[in-house]
Parts: sequence; C-alpha cells; structure tokens
Amino acid sequence: MKQTKNPHAMATNGNGSAQKEPLGASVVSLENVDLTLEEMIAIAAYFRAELRGFAPGDELADWFQAEAEYKSRSNRNMN
Repeated sequence: MKQTKNPHAMATNGNGSAQKEPLGASVVSLENVDLTLEEMIAIAAYFRAELRGFAPGDELADWFQAEAEYKSRSNRNMN
C-alpha cells in the first residue's frame, strides 16, 4: 500500500516537533492492492463512520450504504 501526504497537511513547527495533521491529511492509495468486495465495503463504511464522527448507532447504515454504492458502480460498469 502506497501512502502519500496531503500537500495541505500541517508540517513540523520551528522547534522540530510535529504538529498534529488535520483529519484526512494522510491519503492511502489502493491502486495496486487486490481487495475483496467485503474489504472494499468495510473501508467505505469506515470512512462513512468517520464523516459522522464515529457516533454509535449507525454502523449498519454505513455498511448498507457502502454496499449499495459498490453494487451500483458494479452494475454501471457492466453495462
């Protein structure tokens, strides 16, 4: 897995200690990684949960929405 830094992320401060990067500052590329459909759905569901602040109670909704996205994309690519 290749990891790149967001150019808008905060760098180190003047005394050499690292500043905390804002949410989403690290970008992970999955271009050359073979993932199962279930793994792709799990990753998408995780990011949905992250966007809502990981508030409990909507985990299944995150999963089902991510699953629906992948099924929709799959159907579009087959046509």
